[in-house]
Parts: sequence; structure tokens; C-alpha cells
Amino acid sequence: MTGRFQSASWQRLAAVLALAAMLLPAPAAAQQAQTPQAKPKPASLGSMYLFHAESELVLVAVTVRDRQGRAVRNLTQADFTVLEDGKGQKLLSFDVEDAEHFAPGGPEQAEVQGQPLEASLLTGKVSPQRVRDRRLIVLFFDTSAMEQDELDRSAESARKFIQKQMSPADMVSVVTFDTSLRVLQDFTTDRDKLLKAVDAVQGIEGQGMANGDTGTSEGTPDTGGTFVADDTEYNIFNTDRRLYALAALSQQLAQVEQKKSVLYFSGGMTKTGTENQAQLRAAVNAAVRANVSIYPVDSRGLQAMPPTGDATTASLRGTSAYSGTGVHTQFDSNFASQETLVTMASDTGGKAFLDANDFTKAFDRVQADNETYYLLGYRSSNPARDGRYRHISVKLNRPDVKLEYRQGYYGPRDFQHFSKEDREQQLADEMASELPSTDLPVYLANEIFRVDENHCYVPVSIVVPGSAIPFVQASDKDKASLDIYGLVREEKTKFPVGNVRETVKLNADGAQQARSRNVQYNTGFLLPPGSYHLKFVVRENQNGRMGSFESDLTVPDMHREKLRMSTVVLASQKTTAPKGKSQNPLVNNGEQLIPNVAHVFSGDRPLLFYYEVYDPARQKTEGDAKGAKNAIRVLTNIQFFRGRLKAYETPLVEAHEFGDSARKAVTFQFEVPVSQLRPGWYTCQVNVIDDAAGVFAFPRMPILVRGAAEPKPATEVKAQ
Repeated sequence: MTGRFQSASWQRLAAVLALAAMLLPAPAAAQQAQTPQAKPKPASLGSMYLFHAESELVLVAVTVRDRQGRAVRNLTQADFTVLEDGKGQKLLSFDVEDAEHFAPGGPEQAEVQGQPLEASLLTGKVSPQRVRDRRLIVLFFDTSAMEQDELDRSAESARKFIQKQMSPADMVSVVTFDTSLRVLQDFTTDRDKLLKAVDAVQGIEGQGMANGDTGTSEGTPDTGGTFVADDTEYNIFNTDRRLYALAALSQQLAQVEQKKSVLYFSGGMTKTGTENQAQLRAAVNAAVRANVSIYPVDSRGLQAMPPTGDATTASLRGTSAYSGTGVHTQFDSNFASQETLVTMASDTGGKAFLDANDFTKAFDRVQADNETYYLLGYRSSNPARDGRYRHISVKLNRPDVKLEYRQGYYGPRDFQHFSKEDREQQLADEMASELPSTDLPVYLANEIFRVDENHCYVPVSIVVPGSAIPFVQASDKDKASLDIYGLVREEKTKFPVGNVRETVKLNADGAQQARSRNVQYNTGFLLPPGSYHLKFVVRENQNGRMGSFESDLTVPDMHREKLRMSTVVLASQKTTAPKGKSQNPLVNNGEQLIPNVAHVFSGDRPLLFYYEVYDPARQKTEGDAKGAKNAIRVLTNIQFFRGRLKAYETPLVEAHEFGDSARKAVTFQFEVPVSQLRPGWYTCQVNVIDDAAGVFAFPRMPILVRGAAEPKPATEVKAQ
């Protein structure tokens, strides 16, 4: 018995149909894949997904200085007034953090016999009291955008800070980002461990030139005619990944309310499109909600702008080097790469340090801003969830002081207020997440058919219960839409080899009770033999609920099989095939067979089977009707068992020629009247024998037969 080509084993399908039987009123589909929650790795944050949980408590860190620049420490909660968009807010929490007068004491933070203190803020949880009155500083080295000399300059400045400037109140962590976000050292006061982590940073080779120049032939580097892909595409990718990393880091730091500071060493970050705008806002908002201030440091330092470009660029075309245009272009490019850094700093309460070779001031500013501050907490009186920017104003009943605090934040937002870019970003976040959403039930099944010697076509069917879709009434129709995003990756390399992105508009007559039916979307991928990981994300666009389905997919190398056979497709109906040529074997004579994902059938529709056998052996014949000397002979029939008893069997069918000669495929189509089967569970066995080769296969699958009064199948609600 060879059932290896089936999309699921007998045990899995039995459990699937048990679930399907419980889903009312519509027949349900296969059981949704359950993905276990990913445990945090001890030294990596490489997944970089964003959490969707939002705290409604707004925290504002306020630094108060007198006219001489000294910190004011004797203030109380009654001295502060907080306004949001001009409206007063009630303070629910008030705390004073004083790192300058930090003195080890108490069981939570004592350094016993001078032993350094460590806290697992990045790779685990920690008590907030353990880091009270501490400066929490993250040294973030973005090696994906730095040349080696820039990396050395940044690492040397960090080394000087650790050796000479770091105080007993400072707890420092070292993280890097290249292709993933890595924690080289969690928060500690141990200088030796920190120096070792910084030394490791310099051992990482930077990618360099992530923000190269592009443009017209005038004033651009002469590449000698060599084709180079437009690097704006790479900038979109790289910038988004770096913003993802900053957002993920902020999420990890959100577990404590104290102010956290991130010294972000980078060779610049260029925005190239609205996609980056959306991701920048998401990263800033994540930092603001986590009470994280970002202090970007341009590791390029003070740069010279020679008319012909520096040594990292090729010679220029045209007269730009002589007219001043070349220098002007270089300044514009440099400014564009620094603008994002300045935006992140100002929106999170930090400060950007640009055009300087001495980074000491950056460390001084971080220590000064975290010397003494007041942590104010309130819940906004604005109930709107529109995601708009809310301005914060803090007032003090003393006129002789200066206040420093972040000026606002983006409020919570529901799906109805998402922009087009935000909705696309939400799908991308869900695709990258290791903790997929399951608010919307999604079911998936796939089949495998050989197209040529080296490729298989994999039809994929996605099912969403109609009862989970909030249809809205429009005239005499019920209308809704689904966003579908699918991605196939190679299992080992994680390289994407196929994707689907489509918005499906649903339109059903109100009299058909669309909510009592399931909605099915069919697509497919052309893949070579190998192991893959398949993931689909589906979102309904009324309330924004999302669901995910993940599955491992193995496309077999049929050259190694004795009997080369496709999967067996069970269906209950056909529909009009899309126009144009299709590689899908389920499309034939203008009709497309719709797979029944649930394997649940009712008495008013036929039970359809379709499967193929490839490259059958030939045997010599002497007296057949056509006088052929070599002929194929493939025999097949289908049996239905209830327990150990055979309940029904189709007649034996012999095939002596290809149904599809181009693919060397013998095709079989059966139509079994469901009326021949009593309602209940059956084991369906497909018997296939290649008589000339003497090989056979008996794939099995369970089915459920229901009475004729049951609701009709899913695909009655069609995608428009």
C-alpha cells in the first residue's frame, strides 16, 4: 500500500473529519494547523515579529532642569499637569528615578561583594525593582549599513565608554543586526563581559554601501555598462528589516516601565516609499509605547564631499563634477540618509548625533537624560481608536525650570482606520510572525500532479466558513471581501519560491443564506521536487480579523517511485474554468474540478474522483483491436468500507492509452452516486494496478456522507 502522495495521513484526516462534523451549519473543512508558540531563544531575537497587544497606560518620562542645567529632584505628583491634545489627564502613577544618587541596597539590587549585577530584560523577564534607579542603555550596532572603518569607529567609542564613562548605576546591553537581531550581551554592570561583546562586534563583517546612489546617467557613477538591479528595491527591503529590528527590540524592553535608551550606531537609513513610512511609524510607535528613547549615531562621522565623489564611488558621467551638481547631489543623498535617524530620535524623545567623529557626546547625553527623571502614567480620556497622533504637553507649577519629554504618540487604532499601506503591512507582519493569528478560521488542502519530468503542479484550496465572514447587505446581495496572502519557501534555505496576493470579492444572493456556507479559494504553484513550507494568511475586510494556516509540503521525485501516481482529488462539483491556458490538471474542457477539502458529501450531489498515473509500463499484445505491439494496461476501481465490511464498489476500469499524452498521464475520473451510500463514515480505498509492471498502490482516505437535507457545499458562494 502506498499512500505517500496523499496530502494527509489516515489518522490526520480522521481527526479532520471529526472536527468537520462538529462545525454547523456549514460542512467544515480540514482541521486548521496549530502552530505552537515559539519560545524565546536565549541569544537571538531573529524572528522580529511584532506583538499586537497594546497597553492603554501612557507613560511619559519627564526630565526637569533648573536654569543652570541641574536636575530638580524635590517635585511631587501634585506639581505636574499633563495635557493630551489640550485636555487635562488624570495621573494614575508617579515615580522618581534617580541614577545619580543610586546606592546599591536591598535584596533585589545589591551587588554582593562587588559582584556585577545582571538582568535578563532581552532574553527573559526581570523584576522592575531589580533595575530601579538604574540607567538601562542598549548599544545597538547595525552592521548591515556600516563599512568596516565605521564599525571600528563605533566599537572603539563604545569601548571607551565602558572603560571610562560607565557608572555603577549603568546597566548596559550589546545587540547587533545584520541578517537577524542578535543579543551579544544582556543587561549587566560587568565591564569585562561588555568589552568582550564589543570585541565580537568588530568580528562581524559589515555589508556596506546599503544606500548607494542611483539616478539618471548625469551625475551618477560610471559602472562600465554592467547591469545592476535598481538598489531602491534593496533599500526598501533593508530599511524595513532594520525598522523591524528596532520595533522587536522595543517590544522586548517593554516588560519594565523605566525609561530605556538605545544608542543606535548606523551608516544612515534612507526612506524610499510609503511602505517605509508605514514601517517607520510602526517602529516609532512600538518604541514610544515601550518607553524607549532612540539615540541614533551616524557612524560615518564627518564626511568630505569631493566633487568627483569619494573612494567608495566610481567616476561620474557628464559635467556634474565641474558645475557643482555632483556635490549638491551628494549632500542631498547624505541628508536623506540622516533624515530618518533624526525622525526616530525626535519622535521617541532621543537625539541624533550626526557629522561628528567623536561620539563621546552621545554617551554623555544618554547619561544626562537618564540621570533623574519623573515617570508619569495616565490613561487617555480619548476613546477614539483612529490611530492619529496625540500631542502631549506637561506643565509644572514652577516657572524657572525646563522640561524635557516626548511630545506625543500614536493612539490605538482599529482596522477601519488602517490606510492601504497599513493593511499591506499588517499582512506582511502576520506572514513573518511566529505566533500566527487564529481569529478567523482557515482550512487548507493541497494536491500534487506531475506536469513534466522535473516539475509538479500543486493545487491549493483555502476554505473559510461563511459564518465567520461578516457579510454586509447591499441591495439584494450580501457582499464581503477577503485578502489572501500565500508564500511557499524552501524548507532548508527559507528562500521564497512562490507567492499569491489577491483580494477576493464575495457576492451572494441574500436568499441563499451565504452565512450558512463556506467560501473556497483555489490557486496553485509549479514546484520542482523538494521539501517546502507553505503558509497562507487570510483577512476579512469588515472587522479585520485574520487567520493563518501553515503546513509542510513535500513534492516527491516520481522518478524514484515504482508506481508514479498523483494524489486523489475528491470533489462534489465543477465550475467554469478561468479563461486562458492553465497548467492545472483539474481544468479540462472549460470546466474546473473543485476539490472538496472537508471530504464531507451530501446525498444531493455526486461524489467525484480524479487521479492520474504517470509513465505506466508497456506490454506486448498480439490480438488487440488496434493491432498494437506494445500497450499499457492500468486497472483501477474504488471501494467503500464501513468498518471491515465492504459497503460499495465501483466496476473495474481498464486504461490502454494516455488521457494526456503530453504529460504521459493516464487519467481516471469516477462519479459515484452518493445515494448508493447510507449516511455515515466510510474508508474509501482507491485500487490502482500497473499490470505490465506488476506494481500497485492502494491509497486510502476517510469520507463522511450526510443526508440530502444538509446544506450545500462551500463553493456556492463564488469569488467575483
